Amino acid sequence: MSSTGLPVFDTTINETNLWLKALEEELYCDRHQAYSGMRAVMHALRDRLSPGGAMRVAAQLPLLLRGVFVEGWRPDETPVRTHRAVDFIAHVAEGLPPKFDLDPLTVTRATLLVLWRQTDGGAIEKARDEIPEDIRSLWPDPTLIA
Repeated sequence: MSSTGLPVFDTTINETNLWLKALEEELYCDRHQAYSGMRAVMHALRDRLSPGGAMRVAAQLPLLLRGVFVEGWRPDETPVRTHRAVDFIAHVAEGLPPKFDLDPLTVTRATLLVLWRQTDGGAIEKARDEIPEDIRSLWPDPTLIA
């Protein structure tokens, strides 16, 4: 572990690494793929939520991932009125790097699972309830999450 000399930064780096490791294990991928996938899904989710919903999710993220979550955000242009899961997945795919070799649907489901497991379920559940049912079908079943 590298130390920045600032506990708040060291903590967020460690927490972010735990999140990325969890996604790597879900996707059987490397750190770069995990980061790219997580970023694309978080941006698609952020853009689909109301600004208040997006901020509730952001508050649950480690500081470093919170910065990734809000990077490039235009709250006055949200929520994007995507109602179908296929359109949400297309939004995720647009956020992935060229020649990304993991399926956007798989990346989305795995990222949402990690997000659910790593956060306080209440805020994430409120975000889940805010989105249309078809997109909600991409989320893990909360009754099955350990």
